[in-house]
Amino acid sequence: MASTRFPRKALARDTGIPMVVHVCRQAEAASAIERVIVAADDPLIISAVREFGHEAVLTRRDHPNGSSRVAEVAATLDYDVIVNVQGDEPELDPTDIDASIGALVRNADCNVSTLATPFCDDDDLDDVNLVKIQHADEHAIDFTRHHVPGTDPMRHVGLYAFRHGYLQDYVGMASTPREVDERLEQLRIIEQGHPIAVAVVPVGRHGIDTPEQYESFVSRWRAGTEGRSS
Repeated sequence: MASTRFPRKALARDTGIPMVVHVCRQAEAASAIERVIVAADDPLIISAVREFGHEAVLTRRDHPNGSSRVAEVAATLDYDVIVNVQGDEPELDPTDIDASIGALVRNADCNVSTLATPFCDDDDLDDVNLVKIQHADEHAIDFTRHHVPGTDPMRHVGLYAFRHGYLQDYVGMASTPREVDERLEQLRIIEQGHPIAVAVVPVGRHGIDTPEQYESFVSRWRAGTEGRSS
């Protein structure tokens, strides 16, 4: 709700459907997902989600990051894998969720997985809002907001699949220097010496960070809706 570039974006509903509900619908379409729950600290989001028939849980307000918020709800659940999907990804491809879970299943040495995708031709590698990932053999090597000359990074997609017990362990770990410096929660895992599995997925849409990006999404959604109804 307090996004500096796009306040109240979770509830933006120029499509007639709140953005966070679009995310719910995309997540529910993943074949590996049994249950979708919205974790939020604002009653307005909870109400909007429930209005459209989806499940939502009101959390504490003092969480430092999304994984911590998800862990509060996950502590009451009995599932082997918990997937943390960002609430501003209305065009998330459901198969990306399946890919993240697949990477976790294939890599028994990892307790968390995430996604990487190629950069688009018009992406600015110096843009600190585009997180870069280095990886090899389905394992993450590093994450950074900065473009390191001489490297060939991919764009990190901020979706995480956790083994249930490890998610609870993660929130109990102390923050690490680079995590704080770069504001990237996944660096805590790397700096603590724990491996992260990586699935490479086709180039997809960015999350919605600005009103302009949301307007573009609305235009695409309307065009798709008209195409399906014609």
